Amino acid sequence: MDSQDTTKVPTGLNLYSLAAHRAAREVIYSYSTSFGLATRLLAKQHRPHVENIYAMVRVADEIVDGSAAQAQQHESKVNPAAMLDQFEQETYRAMELGYSTNLILHAFGQTARWAGIGKDIVEPFFYSMRQDLTEQEHDQKSFETYVYGSAEVVGLMCLAVFVKDQDYTEEQKVQLVEGARALGSAFQKVNFLRDLAADFKRLGRSYFPGVSVESFDESTKERLVADIEADLAASSQTLPLLPQGARRAVTAAQMLFQALNSEIKKTPAAEMISRRISVGTIKKIGILIKAVFGAKP
Repeated sequence: MDSQDTTKVPTGLNLYSLAAHRAAREVIYSYSTSFGLATRLLAKQHRPHVENIYAMVRVADEIVDGSAAQAQQHESKVNPAAMLDQFEQETYRAMELGYSTNLILHAFGQTARWAGIGKDIVEPFFYSMRQDLTEQEHDQKSFETYVYGSAEVVGLMCLAVFVKDQDYTEEQKVQLVEGARALGSAFQKVNFLRDLAADFKRLGRSYFPGVSVESFDESTKERLVADIEADLAASSQTLPLLPQGARRAVTAAQMLFQALNSEIKKTPAAEMISRRISVGTIKKIGILIKAVFGAKP
């Protein structure tokens, strides 16, 4: 018997949501090798939700710092600021309704409603994204605000997925929040360091307060690496509290970024402002294997 022609028959919300998630899943594996590999270690009940979260934040980042800027070069009517505003409002609407005509936001809205992700941690994310459109340099206060909104709240979104239906004491909840924020902060700071060359030269941007091409030296690098190491140490303390279905994946992600920070530590400061630092694929796979077998950071 011929299969049903779904172009002529309404297929319902379940199929639409499945298609939305498949679109979201494609984003993480297209854009991030490290996160993509670590995410594959998540339990089945967690993985699709983390993929949906990543897709939403990645598309927002593309609006302010990627494809939209290139599109604007070809068509002057492309307006990243207006597009970010529209994307943000549609995100809130998807969270409220559990439905969106934007597949990525439909997927995220479903996850937000399932995990209890509220506007209180989504709004700071969009505030930080908006900073990328207006700020070229940061002082300490704006830097901390930016890191919280661009990275720490993403950790909190993922944490909401991991701890759903789990039973924790109030003290443990506080520890988990601190760990999620510390890990998100470490990830973002590592990315800032590894992308110094591109941020300085392509975007004319400096995220770290008081750090520029002229001032970036070995002592500055060592100070920033030590700050990241402190974040990673704080995060590692809370890993045992995570559910088993999330622990290996988060451990793998932490170990991947520890390895990247170690590469940065070994790289002369003069080289870092001219090339992007990375960890080789074979080493990444080795880290994942270690995480699978219970290695700790």
